Amino acid sequence: MLEGRRVLAVVPARGGSKGIPLKNLRKVGGVPLVALVGHVVRAIPSIDRAIVSTDHEEIKRVAEESGLAAPFRRPDNISGSIISDFEVLYHALTTMESLDGVVYDIVLMLQPTSPSRKPEHVEQTLSRLVTEDFDTVWTVSETDSKGHPLKQLMVSDSHDLDYYDARGATIIARQQLKPLYHRNGIAYAFTRDCLLLQKTTKGRRSGAVIIEGPVANIDTELDLEWAEFLLQRQPIPGAKR
Repeated sequence: MLEGRRVLAVVPARGGSKGIPLKNLRKVGGVPLVALVGHVVRAIPSIDRAIVSTDHEEIKRVAEESGLAAPFRRPDNISGSIISDFEVLYHALTTMESLDGVVYDIVLMLQPTSPSRKPEHVEQTLSRLVTEDFDTVWTVSETDSKGHPLKQLMVSDSHDLDYYDARGATIIARQQLKPLYHRNGIAYAFTRDCLLLQKTTKGRRSGAVIIEGPVANIDTELDLEWAEFLLQRQPIPGAKR
């Protein structure tokens, strides 16, 4: 518990990834991505229950070996490639409250595809949610200025070139750009009311935890190589260097 609030950690790990088949079972530091989450969870005493939401038997087995529970199989209707995080979390929360006979005040989402996660990242996210009375807290990373919207271009079918945003024509140096941030998947925390009453993963009052330094977020084979490179510089729980 965290200040009297019961915390449910949900690890979404479906088996149908198309970019990297069975992505959640791929290894970083010799350990499957879904199992790395289990190692982190064990280091966070405020988590009351940690479960994997999956539709795949091998992911279930590996998750359970790492210490995550798998008390249900994710239904097919919320296991597709365009299913939202909200749908998965809403199902997990309502199912676990029914199975466990308790109310979970906070839901924590830990995506296996972000193996740079450290216990302190998660603890800071939970703490900010509670101490600053947010509905939602996400971890984010600063976006490289090369990816800033005002530096992006559009190319038409006829190869005409234009700015994505007309204000881009005024940008001479990156110092003119206001810093922007993107989700890095390390941790998301939500109040129960945010999911069940507001029915969203970005509540009316949302906060951020900024993660400093490079992190890995696995979508491609190159991302896996990047994660292995980072591991040599930044040890993560459970992984081998």
